[in-house]
Amino acid sequence: MKRIIQRGIAFLLAATAWTALGQAGATQGANQVQLRQTALALEQQGKNAEAEAAWRAYLKLRPSSPEPYAHLGLLEARQQHYKEAIPLYRKALALDPNVPVVRRDLGLAYFKDGDLRGAILEFGILLKSQPGDFQLNTLTGMAYYGLAKYKEAVPYLKDATAEDKQNLPLRLALAQSCLWSKQYPCVMDTYHEILALNSESAEADMLAGEALDEMKDNAGSTAMFRAAVKANPKEPNVHFGLGYLLWTQKRYPEAASEFQAELANDPNHVQALVYLGDAEIQLNQMAAAKPYLEKASHLDPAQELAHLDLGIIDAEANENPAALKEFTEAEKLAPSDVNVHWRLGRLYRAMGKAELAKAELAKASNLNRQADQDLFEKISKGNAHPPANAPASAPSPTPAPQP
Repeated sequence: MKRIIQRGIAFLLAATAWTALGQAGATQGANQVQLRQTALALEQQGKNAEAEAAWRAYLKLRPSSPEPYAHLGLLEARQQHYKEAIPLYRKALALDPNVPVVRRDLGLAYFKDGDLRGAILEFGILLKSQPGDFQLNTLTGMAYYGLAKYKEAVPYLKDATAEDKQNLPLRLALAQSCLWSKQYPCVMDTYHEILALNSESAEADMLAGEALDEMKDNAGSTAMFRAAVKANPKEPNVHFGLGYLLWTQKRYPEAASEFQAELANDPNHVQALVYLGDAEIQLNQMAAAKPYLEKASHLDPAQELAHLDLGIIDAEANENPAALKEFTEAEKLAPSDVNVHWRLGRLYRAMGKAELAKAELAKASNLNRQADQDLFEKISKGNAHPPANAPASAPSPTPAPQP
């Protein structure tokens, strides 16, 4: 009997314990549900600190759940704390990699934090299953654009612009990517799309002008830049772009006028200062050229053409030590510039330094010969049946003419 009573007591104790455990488990489950709902509500109300505390409390109860990590990452990103958000998103994905919205948020955090390569990696994973997603194509294209990988940016930006027919900034980015990856027909196609949205887009005219210039259409490119100037004479670089085209065509008075117009918009435009100075030199206006070149050299000492032109001015004035200093600096910046070596050779000869002059003129001649050989090889590669009388090597040219 005693044993029976003991067994009964043990059974009652065990039953009571299981009941208590069940009640505790139910209570804990209810607490988790309530805590999660509270965290979500606080998050939706924009109460970031309180929501973070609630999610961290929930995390202690559910340490293997990806959800609290994802929401904690979202709260950090909402406050533009992208570096802090990234490891939280990564932890959520480590626990469950098959949550596209978390991977998208991770990609966005990388993108906004400036880690464009990280963003491309995450967006690429998503694009495998969502190839037509407008946001993913846009962000991937712009990430490649930001990395200066313009060829890679083009297909994504094309897909994005096909989806959004009215997005002008996106088309400008596409046109620039096409231009800088040397896809000139793409530039022109996009240019016409831009014109349909904004017939007075100076930037689009400039892009089309640059593409036509690369395609060796001088008249077309010049016309485009003139249209850009007309559309918006205050557009940054618009006068410089037109002036540069005119400068390459040796139309120096017109070019100088455009460079001066650019400087009226931006007095410290280094390239406009350099090429205005050079245009004045071509017009034999040495005194007018010098202050522009000196200012450009002061603003950016790495401007090789400014040093070269200042050396020319000094050499013309028989200021040989000053000219030598400028030419030497130009040579450091552009050791493959034929004109620099040619000018140095002439200067050394004028200074009675025959051996140095000979060495510099030989460098200029060798550079010219190599340039001609490279050109010949390019022509030969492009011609499956070269002429029978094609020379075995390019002839040695005379030293570079005066720029």
